[in-house]
Amino acid sequence: MRSVGVSLVILAAICWGVSGGIADILMNKGWDPIVISLYRGVIGFVCFFTWFLLRFKQNWSSSSRLYIWSSLAGVGVAGNFTFYFFTIQASGVAVASTLMYTAPVFVLVISFLLRIERPSWFKWGCILGVLIGIVMLTGAYNTASLSVGLLGVATGLAAGLSYALFIFGFKNASSIGKPQTTLTIAFFSFCLILLLIADMDEAASVMTSNDIGWFVLLGVLGAGVSFILYVIGIQWTAPTTASMVAMVEPVTASLFGFLLIGDHLTIIQLLGMAIILVTVIVLSVKPSSASIKSTDKRKEKAG
Repeated sequence: MRSVGVSLVILAAICWGVSGGIADILMNKGWDPIVISLYRGVIGFVCFFTWFLLRFKQNWSSSSRLYIWSSLAGVGVAGNFTFYFFTIQASGVAVASTLMYTAPVFVLVISFLLRIERPSWFKWGCILGVLIGIVMLTGAYNTASLSVGLLGVATGLAAGLSYALFIFGFKNASSIGKPQTTLTIAFFSFCLILLLIADMDEAASVMTSNDIGWFVLLGVLGAGVSFILYVIGIQWTAPTTASMVAMVEPVTASLFGFLLIGDHLTIIQLLGMAIILVTVIVLSVKPSSASIKSTDKRKEKAG
């Protein structure tokens, strides 16, 4: 089942890569990042709430811990979406993608602190390898053509930390209740947060604009379909593995740009893509310490 979980996370990452390209298109059209993030979350909430209602009695839960962890996951995903879009505005897509995927570092450190994962040279090597691949793929190594401001660095790291927060919030919530319930609560919290800070006049104007189709597509791919795939997959995948495998997102974003926008990939970018894919494959076939620990416990109970 672990390989199935990894595959679902990869599919989710592909959807995120495409949705990142759509968001970039909308920002180039002049739409505010917070408004784009709001619509992505609202449409996602509608998808998850519908999923929740299909089996209301089985999905309903009154556990206060479920609401707390799910709400925390909602805070994480709201921060991830919003900070990522702000980083693109401040420093460009290359820097934004690189800083966003510092998430595995945050996840790994938190996992070590909570004793969920055991540190090893293999895990540090995978993190280093994937980060090098992302730098090569995005072109962030070419400092002469990049202007990285303090705001861009801060929001990029905040996006990565927010992503790590979502992973741990969801992981704890899913151990208590159903994924449908967790996602519904998380994205309800997301909507409340974004509604408080978004420009409501601009948000209302989206409904009558020619770009409404882009917003709907962004919400369905970037939240609805992708998160359903992701949250099912992560139940069979350790947090560090899930966050690493999801790094195929920048690969998809690059292919999206190449096929639809006409961006060409250099040899260095192709090499970076290969490093990411090879690392993901190696990581997917290597049992995590959390999985080993869980297997040992099952063997002890069986014995």
